[in-house]
Amino acid sequence: MSEELIQQQGQSPRYVALIPAAGVGARMGANSPKQYLTIAGKSILQHTVNAFLNFPGISHTYVVVSEDDAVADTSLLAAERMTILRCGGATRRDSVRNGLAYLADKLDANDWVLVHDAARPGLTSALLQKLIDQVGSDAVGGLLALPVVDTVKRIQDGKVETVSREGLWLAQTPQMFRYALLCKALDQAEQVTDESSALELMGYSPVLVEGHACNLKVTLPADLMMAAQYLQRNK
Repeated sequence: MSEELIQQQGQSPRYVALIPAAGVGARMGANSPKQYLTIAGKSILQHTVNAFLNFPGISHTYVVVSEDDAVADTSLLAAERMTILRCGGATRRDSVRNGLAYLADKLDANDWVLVHDAARPGLTSALLQKLIDQVGSDAVGGLLALPVVDTVKRIQDGKVETVSREGLWLAQTPQMFRYALLCKALDQAEQVTDESSALELMGYSPVLVEGHACNLKVTLPADLMMAAQYLQRNK
């Protein structure tokens, strides 16, 4: 562990949420990006933001949308602890990095950034607290994830084969990393599908914290009903 990271651990960091919401949600097949579809009268994105607004440990929530997004302002209620950033990029990695650049004069190197998918509306305060409790003393960071419980199959060269599920996890979000380290990792990673991958490429081993099925990512039409059911249970 580097001296810099040890020093970071001795400080009292802040926790902020960063939600990349510039995606188009092509697999949903809807007329608008999936984060703007509604569940129980609220946009998916509003439910996602509310998970952080309802958790006092998060000092601020930043939502990154595309520059020409004409829906965000009407899909999100104004809140003192929420800011919309119109600096979304072509990919998730670009949107997150642009959002981090905006925060350069607002965060210290050791502050925690919790990057969360816009289309994961079922995040609960209990999961947030669990993540912070298990990762907050780590020098690098970690993420919510689910251990694989089903038998895994892979098709290779037209043939089906069984893959051992031992040690396999399905990544969720939030993915929680220290500000300066996350910036450095994303600067060095050309394109990654999540923030943990960027840290892994630097040789770090993020902490995996067991999540919950309620924190599913709405990707396909059937996911909307499942998300609605979890949100109703968690009221």
